[in-house]
Amino acid sequence: MTLSFTTRWRDELPATYTALLPTPLRNARVIWHNDVLAEQLGISADLFDIPDGSGVWGGEALFAGMSPLAQVYSGHQFGVWAGQLGDGRGILLGEQQLADGSILDWHLKGAGLTPYSRMGDGRAVLRSTIRESLASEAMHYLGIPTTRALSIVTSDTPVQRETTEAGAMLIRVAQSHMRFGHFEHFYYRREPEKVRQLADFAIRHYWSQWQSESDCYQLWFQDVVTRTATLIADWQTVGFAHGVMNTDNMSILGLTMDYGPFGFLDDYVPDYICNHSDHQGRYSFDNQPAAALWNLQRLAQTLSPFIPVDALNDALDSYQLALLTRYGQRMRQKLGFFSEQKNDNELLSELFSLMAREGSDYTRTFRMLSQTEQHRASSPLRDEFIDRTAFDDWFARYRSRLQQDNVDDDIRQAQMKAANPALVLRNWLAQRAISLAEKGDYTELHQLHLALRTPFDDRNDDYVSRPPDWGKRLEVSCSS
Repeated sequence: MTLSFTTRWRDELPATYTALLPTPLRNARVIWHNDVLAEQLGISADLFDIPDGSGVWGGEALFAGMSPLAQVYSGHQFGVWAGQLGDGRGILLGEQQLADGSILDWHLKGAGLTPYSRMGDGRAVLRSTIRESLASEAMHYLGIPTTRALSIVTSDTPVQRETTEAGAMLIRVAQSHMRFGHFEHFYYRREPEKVRQLADFAIRHYWSQWQSESDCYQLWFQDVVTRTATLIADWQTVGFAHGVMNTDNMSILGLTMDYGPFGFLDDYVPDYICNHSDHQGRYSFDNQPAAALWNLQRLAQTLSPFIPVDALNDALDSYQLALLTRYGQRMRQKLGFFSEQKNDNELLSELFSLMAREGSDYTRTFRMLSQTEQHRASSPLRDEFIDRTAFDDWFARYRSRLQQDNVDDDIRQAQMKAANPALVLRNWLAQRAISLAEKGDYTELHQLHLALRTPFDDRNDDYVSRPPDWGKRLEVSCSS
Protein backbone atom coordinates (compact mmCIF):
# COMPACT_ATOMS: atom_id res chain seq x y z
CA MET A 1 0.00 0.00 0.00
CA THR A 2 1.34 3.42 -0.97
CA LEU A 3 1.26 6.02 1.80
CA SER A 4 -0.38 9.28 0.73
CA PHE A 5 0.48 12.68 2.21
CA THR A 6 -1.12 16.07 1.78
CA THR A 7 0.05 19.59 2.64
CA ARG A 8 -2.96 21.38 4.10
CA TRP A 9 -1.05 23.25 6.80
CA ARG A 10 1.69 24.36 4.40
CA ASP A 11 -0.76 25.49 1.73
CA GLU A 12 -3.49 27.11 3.84
CA LEU A 13 -1.51 28.72 6.70
CA PRO A 14 1.63 30.11 5.05
CA ALA A 15 2.56 32.54 7.83
CA THR A 16 2.61 29.94 10.58
CA TYR A 17 5.77 27.93 9.93
CA THR A 18 9.26 27.66 8.54
CA ALA A 19 9.94 24.92 6.01
CA LEU A 20 13.06 22.89 6.82
CA LEU A 21 14.43 19.37 6.92
CA PRO A 22 15.24 17.33 10.03
CA THR A 23 18.86 17.03 11.11
CA PRO A 24 19.71 13.31 11.37
CA LEU A 25 21.45 11.73 14.34
CA ARG A 26 24.70 9.74 14.24
CA ASN A 27 24.31 5.97 13.87
CA ALA A 28 20.55 6.19 14.41
CA ARG A 29 18.52 2.98 14.63
CA VAL A 30 14.90 2.06 15.29
CA ILE A 31 14.41 0.35 18.67
CA TRP A 32 10.60 0.23 18.86
CA HIS A 33 7.64 0.80 16.63
CA ASN A 34 3.92 0.64 17.26
CA ASP A 35 2.89 -2.37 15.20
CA VAL A 36 -0.83 -1.99 15.92
CA LEU A 37 -0.92 1.68 14.96
CA ALA A 38 1.31 1.07 11.94
CA GLU A 39 -1.10 -1.54 10.63
CA GLN A 40 -4.01 0.87 11.09
CA LEU A 41 -2.10 3.50 9.09
CA GLY A 42 -1.26 1.06 6.30
CA ILE A 43 2.48 1.07 7.07
CA SER A 44 4.22 -2.13 6.07
CA ALA A 45 6.28 -3.77 8.83
CA ASP A 46 9.33 -3.99 6.58
CA LEU A 47 9.55 -0.18 6.45
CA PHE A 48 10.77 -0.28 10.05
CA ASP A 49 13.40 -2.93 9.31
CA ILE A 50 16.27 -0.78 8.10
CA PRO A 51 19.66 -2.51 7.98
CA ASP A 52 21.69 0.69 7.75
CA GLY A 53 20.29 3.82 9.37
CA SER A 54 16.87 4.91 10.51
CA GLY A 55 15.13 6.17 7.38
CA VAL A 56 12.07 8.35 7.84
CA TRP A 57 11.86 7.39 11.53
CA GLY A 58 15.14 9.21 12.24
CA GLY A 59 14.76 12.11 9.82
CA GLU A 60 17.17 10.64 7.26
CA ALA A 61 14.59 10.31 4.48
CA LEU A 62 11.08 11.38 3.55
CA PHE A 63 8.14 9.54 2.07
CA ALA A 64 6.77 10.93 -1.18
CA GLY A 65 4.47 13.87 -0.52
CA MET A 66 6.01 14.87 2.82
CA SER A 67 6.82 18.58 3.15
CA PRO A 68 8.48 19.10 6.56
CA LEU A 69 8.01 22.31 8.50
CA ALA A 70 8.37 23.72 12.01
CA GLN A 71 5.32 25.54 13.37
CA VAL A 72 5.47 28.85 15.21
CA TYR A 73 3.30 29.59 18.24
CA SER A 74 3.53 31.45 21.53
CA GLY A 75 2.12 30.91 24.98
CA HIS A 76 1.81 31.47 28.69
CA GLN A 77 4.17 29.30 30.70
CA PHE A 78 3.35 28.84 34.40
CA GLY A 79 0.96 31.76 34.07
CA VAL A 80 3.52 34.16 32.59
CA TRP A 81 3.51 35.39 29.00
CA ALA A 82 6.57 33.78 27.39
CA GLY A 83 6.31 35.33 23.92
CA GLN A 84 7.28 33.42 20.80
CA LEU A 85 7.88 29.71 21.24
CA GLY A 86 7.25 27.19 18.45
CA ASP A 87 8.57 23.80 17.40
CA GLY A 88 12.02 24.13 18.92
CA ARG A 89 12.90 20.47 18.48
CA GLY A 90 10.03 19.12 16.43
CA ILE A 91 9.10 19.07 12.76
CA LEU A 92 5.77 18.30 11.14
CA LEU A 93 6.92 15.77 8.55
CA GLY A 94 3.64 15.52 6.74
CA GLU A 95 -0.10 14.95 6.93
CA GLN A 96 -1.10 11.41 6.02
CA GLN A 97 -4.35 10.99 4.12
CA LEU A 98 -5.99 7.69 5.03
CA ALA A 99 -8.30 5.63 2.87
CA ASP A 100 -11.37 6.90 4.75
CA GLY A 101 -10.40 10.51 3.97
CA SER A 102 -9.18 11.37 7.46
CA ILE A 103 -5.86 13.15 7.96
CA LEU A 104 -3.16 12.49 10.58
CA ASP A 105 -0.13 14.65 11.34
CA TRP A 106 3.25 12.93 11.56
CA HIS A 107 5.42 14.92 13.95
CA LEU A 108 9.10 14.14 14.54
CA LYS A 109 10.41 15.15 17.98
CA GLY A 110 14.14 15.62 18.51
CA ALA A 111 14.58 16.58 14.85
CA GLY A 112 17.28 19.22 15.41
CA LEU A 113 17.55 22.99 15.52
CA THR A 114 14.76 25.13 14.12
CA PRO A 115 14.26 28.92 14.05
CA TYR A 116 12.20 28.45 17.24
CA SER A 117 14.76 26.55 19.32
CA ARG A 118 15.68 29.66 21.32
CA MET A 119 18.44 28.52 23.71
CA GLY A 120 17.76 24.81 23.14
CA ASP A 121 19.69 22.27 21.10
CA GLY A 122 16.73 20.94 19.15
CA ARG A 123 17.24 17.43 20.45
CA ALA A 124 15.38 14.88 22.54
CA VAL A 125 16.95 12.17 24.67
CA LEU A 126 16.11 8.51 24.99
CA ARG A 127 14.35 8.78 28.34
CA SER A 128 12.00 11.54 27.17
CA THR A 129 11.05 9.69 23.99
CA ILE A 130 10.43 6.48 25.92
CA ARG A 131 8.32 8.30 28.50
CA GLU A 132 6.18 9.96 25.84
CA SER A 133 5.73 6.77 23.86
CA LEU A 134 4.64 4.85 26.96
CA ALA A 135 2.41 7.61 28.31
CA SER A 136 0.59 8.37 25.09
CA GLU A 137 -0.13 4.69 24.44
CA ALA A 138 -1.18 4.16 28.05
CA MET A 139 -3.65 7.03 27.79
CA HIS A 140 -4.99 5.76 24.47
CA TYR A 141 -5.79 2.34 25.89
CA LEU A 142 -7.37 3.96 28.94
CA GLY A 143 -9.77 5.62 26.49
CA ILE A 144 -8.46 9.17 26.97
CA PRO A 145 -7.90 11.41 23.89
CA THR A 146 -4.19 11.72 23.15
CA THR A 147 -1.48 11.97 20.55
CA ARG A 148 -0.07 8.54 19.63
CA ALA A 149 3.48 7.21 19.46
CA LEU A 150 4.57 5.51 16.24
CA SER A 151 8.34 4.92 16.54
CA ILE A 152 11.46 5.50 18.63
CA VAL A 153 14.99 5.95 17.30
CA THR A 154 18.14 6.06 19.43
CA SER A 155 21.63 7.07 18.34
CA ASP A 156 25.27 7.70 19.21
CA THR A 157 24.76 11.48 19.18
CA PRO A 158 25.57 12.88 22.64
CA VAL A 159 23.04 15.31 24.09
CA GLN A 160 23.77 17.32 27.20
CA ARG A 161 21.10 17.54 29.88
CA GLU A 162 21.87 17.08 33.58
CA THR A 163 24.34 14.50 32.22
CA THR A 164 25.35 13.42 28.72
CA GLU A 165 22.63 11.24 27.20
CA ALA A 166 21.88 9.54 23.90
CA GLY A 167 20.04 11.63 21.34
CA ALA A 168 16.76 10.11 20.23
CA MET A 169 13.71 10.81 18.07
CA LEU A 170 10.04 10.01 18.39
CA ILE A 171 7.39 10.13 15.69
CA ARG A 172 3.97 10.89 17.12
CA VAL A 173 0.74 11.15 15.19
CA ALA A 174 -2.43 13.10 15.89
CA GLN A 175 -5.44 14.47 14.11
CA SER A 176 -3.84 17.87 14.60
CA HIS A 177 -1.08 19.54 16.61
CA MET A 178 -2.93 22.88 16.67
CA ARG A 179 -2.52 24.52 20.08
CA PHE A 180 -3.99 27.37 22.07
CA GLY A 181 -0.57 28.97 21.58
CA HIS A 182 -1.04 29.21 17.82
CA PHE A 183 -3.89 31.65 18.38
CA GLU A 184 -2.02 33.56 21.09
CA HIS A 185 0.95 34.09 18.80
CA PHE A 186 -0.93 36.14 16.23
CA TYR A 187 -3.22 37.84 18.73
CA TYR A 188 -0.27 39.34 20.58
CA ARG A 189 1.34 40.27 17.27
CA ARG A 190 -1.83 42.25 16.61
CA GLU A 191 -2.72 40.20 13.55
CA PRO A 192 -6.36 39.25 14.22
CA GLU A 193 -6.92 38.27 10.60
CA LYS A 194 -4.39 35.43 11.08
CA VAL A 195 -6.15 34.36 14.28
CA ARG A 196 -9.33 34.13 12.23
CA GLN A 197 -7.46 32.16 9.55
CA LEU A 198 -6.51 29.60 12.19
CA ALA A 199 -10.09 29.39 13.39
CA ASP A 200 -11.35 29.00 9.82
CA PHE A 201 -8.80 26.22 9.23
CA ALA A 202 -9.89 24.42 12.39
CA ILE A 203 -13.59 24.68 11.55
CA ARG A 204 -13.08 23.72 7.92
CA HIS A 205 -11.17 20.54 8.74
CA TYR A 206 -12.34 19.44 12.20
CA TRP A 207 -15.76 21.05 12.71
CA SER A 208 -17.03 21.12 9.13
CA GLN A 209 -20.61 20.48 10.26
CA TRP A 210 -20.75 24.12 11.39
CA GLN A 211 -18.88 25.73 8.52
CA SER A 212 -21.99 27.24 6.93
CA GLU A 213 -23.59 28.36 10.22
CA SER A 214 -23.73 32.09 10.90
CA ASP A 215 -22.55 31.51 14.47
CA CYS A 216 -19.92 28.92 13.53
CA TYR A 217 -17.21 30.56 15.65
CA GLN A 218 -19.37 30.50 18.78
CA LEU A 219 -20.33 26.87 18.20
CA TRP A 220 -16.70 25.96 17.62
CA PHE A 221 -15.37 27.65 20.75
CA GLN A 222 -18.15 26.12 22.83
CA ASP A 223 -17.03 22.69 21.67
CA VAL A 224 -13.38 23.47 22.42
CA VAL A 225 -14.46 24.33 25.98
CA THR A 226 -16.46 21.11 26.27
CA ARG A 227 -13.65 18.95 24.87
CA THR A 228 -11.15 20.51 27.27
CA ALA A 229 -13.45 20.05 30.26
CA THR A 230 -14.08 16.43 29.30
CA LEU A 231 -10.36 15.76 28.91
CA ILE A 232 -9.51 17.18 32.32
CA ALA A 233 -12.31 15.19 33.95
CA ASP A 234 -10.88 12.04 32.37
CA TRP A 235 -7.42 12.89 33.72
CA GLN A 236 -8.78 13.36 37.22
CA THR A 237 -10.64 10.06 37.26
CA VAL A 238 -7.56 7.97 36.38
CA GLY A 239 -5.23 9.97 38.63
CA PHE A 240 -3.16 11.51 35.81
CA ALA A 241 -1.17 14.70 36.34
CA HIS A 242 0.23 16.38 33.22
CA GLY A 243 2.77 18.57 34.99
CA VAL A 244 3.18 21.40 32.49
CA MET A 245 -0.22 22.69 31.36
CA ASN A 246 1.11 25.79 29.63
CA THR A 247 -1.11 27.24 26.90
CA ASP A 248 1.34 26.07 24.23
CA ASN A 249 0.80 22.49 25.46
CA MET A 250 -3.00 22.64 25.18
CA SER A 251 -4.61 20.97 22.16
CA ILE A 252 -7.43 22.77 20.38
CA LEU A 253 -8.98 19.32 19.78
CA GLY A 254 -8.92 18.32 23.43
CA LEU A 255 -6.05 15.83 23.12
CA THR A 256 -3.46 15.07 25.77
CA MET A 257 -0.18 16.21 24.25
CA ASP A 258 3.43 17.15 25.05
CA TYR A 259 4.17 14.55 27.69
CA GLY A 260 7.05 15.58 29.92
CA PRO A 261 7.06 15.55 33.72
CA PHE A 262 3.74 13.70 33.94
CA GLY A 263 2.81 11.28 36.69
CA PHE A 264 0.02 8.92 37.63
CA LEU A 265 -0.91 8.97 41.29
CA ASP A 266 0.57 6.25 43.45
CA ASP A 267 -0.60 7.28 46.91
CA TYR A 268 -3.70 9.46 46.79
CA VAL A 269 -2.24 12.92 47.39
CA PRO A 270 -4.72 15.54 46.11
CA ASP A 271 -2.07 18.26 45.85
CA TYR A 272 0.45 15.96 44.15
CA ILE A 273 3.04 17.88 42.10
CA CYS A 274 4.66 15.67 39.46
CA ASN A 275 6.98 18.35 38.05
CA HIS A 276 9.75 19.21 40.50
CA SER A 277 10.21 22.49 38.61
CA ASP A 278 6.66 23.54 39.55
CA HIS A 279 7.65 25.23 42.80
CA GLN A 280 4.30 26.95 43.32
CA GLY A 281 2.18 23.89 42.56
CA ARG A 282 0.38 25.64 39.73
CA TYR A 283 -0.14 22.35 37.92
CA SER A 284 -0.72 20.13 40.93
CA PHE A 285 -3.19 17.28 40.45
CA ASP A 286 -6.11 18.99 42.17
CA ASN A 287 -5.45 22.32 40.42
CA GLN A 288 -5.66 20.95 36.88
CA PRO A 289 -9.34 21.85 36.38
CA ALA A 290 -8.66 25.46 37.35
CA ALA A 291 -5.50 25.62 35.24
CA ALA A 292 -7.38 24.41 32.16
CA LEU A 293 -10.09 27.03 32.63
CA TRP A 294 -7.44 29.74 32.94
CA ASN A 295 -5.92 28.53 29.67
CA LEU A 296 -9.33 28.62 27.98
CA GLN A 297 -9.75 32.22 29.16
CA ARG A 298 -6.47 33.08 27.45
CA LEU A 299 -7.70 31.42 24.26
CA ALA A 300 -11.01 33.29 24.50
CA GLN A 301 -9.13 36.57 24.66
CA THR A 302 -7.48 35.83 21.31
CA LEU A 303 -10.89 35.22 19.71
CA SER A 304 -12.52 38.39 21.03
CA PRO A 305 -11.96 40.39 17.80
CA PHE A 306 -14.51 38.20 15.96
CA ILE A 307 -16.57 36.39 18.63
CA PRO A 308 -18.87 38.51 20.83
CA VAL A 309 -17.60 38.74 24.40
CA ASP A 310 -20.96 37.58 25.77
CA ALA A 311 -20.75 34.42 23.67
CA LEU A 312 -17.19 33.76 24.85
CA ASN A 313 -18.21 34.22 28.48
CA ASP A 314 -21.24 31.98 28.06
CA ALA A 315 -18.99 29.23 26.72
CA LEU A 316 -16.49 29.69 29.54
CA ASP A 317 -19.33 29.60 32.07
CA SER A 318 -20.30 26.16 30.76
CA TYR A 319 -16.89 24.71 31.56
CA GLN A 320 -17.59 23.76 35.16
CA LEU A 321 -20.85 21.99 34.38
CA ALA A 322 -19.26 20.06 31.50
CA LEU A 323 -16.35 19.00 33.68
CA LEU A 324 -18.49 17.99 36.66
CA THR A 325 -20.96 16.14 34.44
CA ARG A 326 -18.20 14.07 32.87
CA TYR A 327 -16.43 13.57 36.18
CA GLY A 328 -19.67 12.48 37.84
CA GLN A 329 -20.39 9.97 35.07
CA ARG A 330 -16.91 8.49 35.29
CA MET A 331 -16.82 8.31 39.07
CA ARG A 332 -20.24 6.65 39.26
CA GLN A 333 -18.89 4.00 36.89
CA LYS A 334 -15.81 3.58 39.08
CA LEU A 335 -17.99 3.23 42.18
CA GLY A 336 -20.41 0.86 40.47
CA PHE A 337 -23.45 3.12 40.66
CA PHE A 338 -26.16 2.74 38.02
CA SER A 339 -28.27 5.68 39.15
CA GLU A 340 -27.76 9.11 40.69
CA GLN A 341 -28.51 9.50 44.39
CA LYS A 342 -28.19 12.66 46.47
CA ASN A 343 -25.60 11.16 48.84
CA ASP A 344 -23.26 9.87 46.14
CA ASN A 345 -20.89 12.83 46.36
CA GLU A 346 -20.74 12.46 50.12
CA LEU A 347 -19.76 8.80 49.83
CA LEU A 348 -17.03 9.62 47.31
CA SER A 349 -15.69 12.52 49.40
CA GLU A 350 -15.53 10.33 52.49
CA LEU A 351 -13.64 7.64 50.58
CA PHE A 352 -11.17 10.24 49.30
CA SER A 353 -10.70 11.55 52.84
CA LEU A 354 -9.89 8.06 54.08
CA MET A 355 -7.48 7.50 51.19
CA ALA A 356 -5.73 10.83 51.69
CA ARG A 357 -5.38 10.27 55.43
CA GLU A 358 -3.82 6.85 54.98
CA GLY A 359 -1.93 7.41 51.74
CA SER A 360 -3.94 4.74 49.94
CA ASP A 361 -2.86 3.73 46.48
CA TYR A 362 -5.29 5.41 44.07
CA THR A 363 -5.37 2.78 41.32
CA ARG A 364 -5.30 -0.28 43.62
CA THR A 365 -8.05 1.10 45.85
CA PHE A 366 -10.59 1.46 43.06
CA ARG A 367 -9.57 -1.79 41.40
CA MET A 368 -10.00 -3.72 44.66
CA LEU A 369 -13.29 -1.92 45.30
CA SER A 370 -14.48 -3.48 42.03
CA GLN A 371 -14.53 -6.87 43.81
CA THR A 372 -17.21 -5.73 46.28
CA GLU A 373 -20.11 -8.13 46.86
CA GLN A 374 -22.99 -6.00 48.04
CA HIS A 375 -24.38 -8.56 50.50
CA ARG A 376 -21.04 -9.44 52.11
CA ALA A 377 -19.48 -7.24 54.77
CA SER A 378 -15.96 -8.51 54.09
CA SER A 379 -13.73 -6.95 51.44
CA PRO A 380 -10.10 -7.48 50.41
CA LEU A 381 -9.83 -3.68 50.38
CA ARG A 382 -10.21 -3.60 54.17
CA ASP A 383 -6.65 -4.84 54.66
CA GLU A 384 -5.35 -1.79 52.80
CA PHE A 385 -6.52 0.51 55.61
CA ILE A 386 -5.08 0.98 59.07
CA ASP A 387 -8.22 2.55 60.51
CA ARG A 388 -10.44 -0.48 60.00
CA THR A 389 -13.29 1.03 62.01
CA ALA A 390 -13.50 4.05 59.72
CA PHE A 391 -13.34 1.84 56.65
CA ASP A 392 -16.00 -0.56 57.99
CA ASP A 393 -18.36 2.35 58.66
CA TRP A 394 -17.88 3.73 55.16
CA PHE A 395 -18.08 0.31 53.51
CA ALA A 396 -21.39 -0.54 55.21
CA ARG A 397 -22.96 2.63 53.83
CA TYR A 398 -21.38 1.98 50.43
CA ARG A 399 -22.87 -1.53 50.25
CA SER A 400 -26.25 -0.16 51.25
CA ARG A 401 -26.00 2.32 48.38
CA LEU A 402 -25.16 -0.46 45.91
CA GLN A 403 -28.23 -2.38 46.97
CA GLN A 404 -30.45 0.57 46.02
CA ASP A 405 -29.63 -0.02 42.35
CA ASN A 406 -30.74 -3.66 42.48
CA VAL A 407 -28.03 -4.73 40.00
CA ASP A 408 -26.41 -8.17 40.19
CA ASP A 409 -22.84 -8.24 41.45
CA ASP A 410 -21.43 -9.77 38.28
CA ILE A 411 -22.92 -7.02 36.09
CA ARG A 412 -21.79 -4.26 38.42
CA GLN A 413 -18.32 -5.71 38.91
CA ALA A 414 -17.86 -5.94 35.15
CA GLN A 415 -18.73 -2.24 34.82
CA MET A 416 -16.36 -1.32 37.62
CA LYS A 417 -13.47 -3.31 36.19
CA ALA A 418 -14.04 -1.62 32.83
CA ALA A 419 -13.75 1.76 34.57
CA ASN A 420 -11.00 0.98 37.12
CA PRO A 421 -7.73 -0.01 35.44
CA ALA A 422 -5.51 -2.55 37.10
CA LEU A 423 -2.49 -1.04 35.34
CA VAL A 424 -1.46 2.56 34.83
CA LEU A 425 1.94 3.87 33.77
CA ARG A 426 3.52 4.51 37.15
CA ASN A 427 6.75 6.49 36.96
CA TRP A 428 8.79 3.63 38.38
CA LEU A 429 7.62 1.32 35.59
CA ALA A 430 8.68 3.86 32.98
CA GLN A 431 12.00 4.40 34.74
CA ARG A 432 12.77 0.68 34.82
CA ALA A 433 12.23 0.45 31.06
CA ILE A 434 14.36 3.56 30.53
CA SER A 435 17.25 2.35 32.70
CA LEU A 436 17.45 -0.93 30.78
CA ALA A 437 17.08 0.79 27.40
CA GLU A 438 19.94 3.14 28.21
CA LYS A 439 22.07 -0.01 28.59
CA GLY A 440 20.90 -1.33 25.23
CA ASP A 441 18.25 -3.73 26.56
CA TYR A 442 14.89 -2.90 25.00
CA THR A 443 13.03 -5.99 26.22
CA GLU A 444 11.23 -4.23 29.06
CA LEU A 445 10.28 -1.32 26.79
CA HIS A 446 8.51 -3.75 24.46
CA GLN A 447 6.94 -5.78 27.26
CA LEU A 448 5.61 -2.72 29.06
CA HIS A 449 4.12 -1.38 25.84
CA LEU A 450 2.31 -4.69 25.37
CA ALA A 451 1.02 -4.66 28.95
CA LEU A 452 -0.32 -1.11 28.63
CA ARG A 453 -2.60 -2.24 25.80
CA THR A 454 -4.78 -4.17 28.27
CA PRO A 455 -4.97 -1.94 31.36
CA PHE A 456 -8.33 -3.32 32.51
CA ASP A 457 -7.27 -6.98 32.56
CA ASP A 458 -6.52 -8.76 35.84
CA ARG A 459 -2.81 -9.36 36.41
CA ASN A 460 -0.64 -10.83 39.16
CA ASP A 461 2.74 -9.38 38.21
CA ASP A 462 4.58 -6.32 39.52
CA TYR A 463 3.01 -4.09 36.87
CA VAL A 464 0.04 -3.75 39.23
CA SER A 465 2.02 -3.56 42.47
CA ARG A 466 2.68 -0.58 44.68
CA PRO A 467 5.95 1.10 43.71
CA PRO A 468 9.14 -0.03 45.45
CA ASP A 469 10.75 2.45 47.84
CA TRP A 470 13.10 3.80 45.15
CA GLY A 471 10.10 4.29 42.84
CA LYS A 472 8.44 6.66 45.29
CA ARG A 473 11.40 9.04 45.30
CA LEU A 474 11.61 9.71 41.59
CA GLU A 475 11.77 13.37 40.55
CA VAL A 476 10.72 14.34 37.06
CA SER A 477 11.41 17.69 35.39
CA CYS A 478 10.56 19.36 32.10
CA SER A 479 13.72 17.87 30.56
CA SER A 480 12.06 14.49 30.90
